[in-house]
Amino acid sequence: MPYPFLKIKRASMAGILGSVFGILLGVIPLAASATVSERTLHNGLKVIVKEDHRAPVAVAQVWYRAGSMDESYGTTGVAHLLEHMMFKGTPKVPEGEFSKRIAALGGRENAFTSRDHTAYFQTLQAGRLEQAMILESDRMAHLTLAPEAFAKEIEVVKEERRLRTDDNPRSRLYEQLMAAAYSEHPYRHPVIGWMSDLNNMTVADARLWYERWYAPNNATLVVTGNVQPEQVFAWAEKYYGVIPRREIPVRKPFTEPEPQGGRHVVVRAPAKLAVAILAWPVPRLQQPAADVEPYALEILAGVLDGHGSARLPQVLVKTQRVALDVDAGYDPVSRGPAQFVISLMPAEGRGLSEAIEALKRELQRLIKDGVGEDELARAKAQVVAGQVFQQDSLFYQAMQIGEWETAGLSWRDRALRFDRLRAVTADQVRAVAEKYLRDTRLTLAELEPLPMPTRQPAPVSGGSHVR
Repeated sequence: MPYPFLKIKRASMAGILGSVFGILLGVIPLAASATVSERTLHNGLKVIVKEDHRAPVAVAQVWYRAGSMDESYGTTGVAHLLEHMMFKGTPKVPEGEFSKRIAALGGRENAFTSRDHTAYFQTLQAGRLEQAMILESDRMAHLTLAPEAFAKEIEVVKEERRLRTDDNPRSRLYEQLMAAAYSEHPYRHPVIGWMSDLNNMTVADARLWYERWYAPNNATLVVTGNVQPEQVFAWAEKYYGVIPRREIPVRKPFTEPEPQGGRHVVVRAPAKLAVAILAWPVPRLQQPAADVEPYALEILAGVLDGHGSARLPQVLVKTQRVALDVDAGYDPVSRGPAQFVISLMPAEGRGLSEAIEALKRELQRLIKDGVGEDELARAKAQVVAGQVFQQDSLFYQAMQIGEWETAGLSWRDRALRFDRLRAVTADQVRAVAEKYLRDTRLTLAELEPLPMPTRQPAPVSGGSHVR
C-alpha cells in the first residue's frame, strides 16, 4: 500500500466517542481476558489459539519472521516474490490447487508481505480447519519452486510494481521518502523491491530465501474462532510437528543513526494535485509495561487527526481551508525503527509550501499551548475505540497477536496497552511533540505535479477504430 497507515474518519462519531469513553474502557477487560492458549512444539513452532465461539468460523494464520528488512542488496523484493511462489504448488498439491481446495471448503485465503514479516491466512468453517492446516503445513516444507513457474511469476511481480508504484505518483513519493528517511536501516528498501533487483532475480534467490527463513522455528501459527485449543494443538503436532527445525541465520542488529539535519525529497510526476509527506523518527514499542513515549505518540496522532474535530482537519481543512486533506499516523509495533508520519494535500488555489507552513504552525501551537483535557479525552476515546472495534473480527484478533509476536512482543502484554493509553497525560503528549517533531529531524517529500498526459485519439483504419 502507498502509505504505512490506513485511517477511517468518523466525524459524526466524535461526540459519541467522547461520551462513551468510560464504557469502552469497561469493555476492554472482557476482550483482553478472552481465552488464549499457547504451546511451542518440539521443532520450535509457536502455536497460539484464541477462542471466540460467537460464530462457527475459524481463522488460521502462519506468520514467518522474515520480511523485506531481512533482504540483502541485490535481492530486494524476494520476500514478496516468494509469497507469490507459495501458491505455485508442492508435489502433493499442484500449481493452482491450493486456492481451489480452500474455495471448495467454502473458505477464503490470501497472504501479505511487510517489512517485518510474511503471513498466510485462511478463513473458513471451524469444522474444516484441519484441512487448511494440512495444506498450509505441506507448503511450509515441500514447496516446488519450479523454474517455469518462477519465470512467469517474476513478470507478474514486475507488472505489479509498475502499476502500484511506478505509475502511482503517491506510491513513488512514499518510496522516495523512505529511501531518504533511512540512511542505513533496510526499511529504506521498498517491500516490492527495486526494479533492477527484480530484473536480475533468479529462482535460486527465491529458493535460498525459502530454505533460510521458512522453518517452523521461525514461524508462529495463530488460530482464532470457534475452536478447542487441545484439538488445534493436536493437529499442529500432527501436521507441523513432523517438519524438522532448521538453523536460522543470526540476525545482525540494524540501527538507524540520529538524523543530523532535515532531509528533503522532490518527486516530479504527472499528477492532478500536489502532495507532501512529512516523517519524523520516533521510538517504537519495546517494553509495553515500562514505555511511556510510544503511548503518548499514539495519543498525539489521535489529537492531530483521530476524528473529524481533531486539530489538523479542523484548523487546516475547515477553518483556514489551506488543505484539502490531511492524515497523521504512527504504528508503535515493528521490528525496526518507527516513524511519525503526516501527509498533506493543499486545497485548490493554495500552494504546497503554504500548506506545509500552516501545518508546522499548528504543531508549534500544540507544543506551546499544550492539549486540553477534553481534547485529550476525545483522542483517547478514538484510539481505544479503534482497538476495541477490531475485537469483532476474528481476522483482526489473529492479526493483533501475529503482529505483536513477530515484532518480538508478547500477546500477553496487549492487555496492558489500554491502561497505558488511558494513563497518558496532556504533558506527555506535548513533550513527545516537542522532542521529536523538529525540523532538524524531519524528512519532507513533496510531489510536484506535472501535466497529465493527454489521451490520443485511436487511429482509424478502414473505417474501424484499432485499439
